[in-house]
Amino acid sequence: MPRISAASNAEQRADTQRRILTAFGELLFTHGLPGLTMTDVARHAGVGRTAVYNYYADIEELLISYALEETEKFLTELRDSLGRLQNPVERLALYVRAQVVDLSRRHLPPGPAMGAVLSPSSFAKLSDHVSELSTLLQGILRDGMEQGYLPVADVGQQAQLILGTLSSSAARGSDEPAELEARVARTVRFIQLGAGARFDDGGQPLPVAGLPAAAGQGLVSAPGRLPA
Repeated sequence: MPRISAASNAEQRADTQRRILTAFGELLFTHGLPGLTMTDVARHAGVGRTAVYNYYADIEELLISYALEETEKFLTELRDSLGRLQNPVERLALYVRAQVVDLSRRHLPPGPAMGAVLSPSSFAKLSDHVSELSTLLQGILRDGMEQGYLPVADVGQQAQLILGTLSSSAARGSDEPAELEARVARTVRFIQLGAGARFDDGGQPLPVAGLPAAAGQGLVSAPGRLPA
């Protein structure tokens, strides 16, 4: 019988863990989080239930591991994409689009809303990643204000309202490509205009510095109120 080396054993464990996380993500997409069990994950991953418990104590710990990995991957890809754009209004559009599409596909609450799903101790494990998403958004808004493409407003408050709107947008409607794309486009423009961005007839962002502020300009409406 051939000996099993430490390296191959470690690779096998890593492969099993990857299958478990992949299965969990697929089940989130097809069934959502409510009612999802470790048995469901084991069956979908093609491993024994005991194998799942060897890595994760319960469904919440599995959710934490999955969310951390997916959020880190999302942040890396998002930062890379944002780095290719100069205009802050266009960067805001990319951020919104990426968030809505990602949340719709993964069926996970956005960063702040995870606090309603997880226990305080579990949510604390995600706090750094959660704050990174908010910090990234606040940086985009701040750049827009400093460069004159967005009217000056409370950046923290505006970011909270935008994140709430993203959560609502991701939760409503079908994930069929055409419908998702239409919903994403509506959400992008709604948030851009709510933040105070203005556009020329060709759809290019215009500087708004020095223009008279319209009533309510610079603040997004109540979270979840998207155009029909």
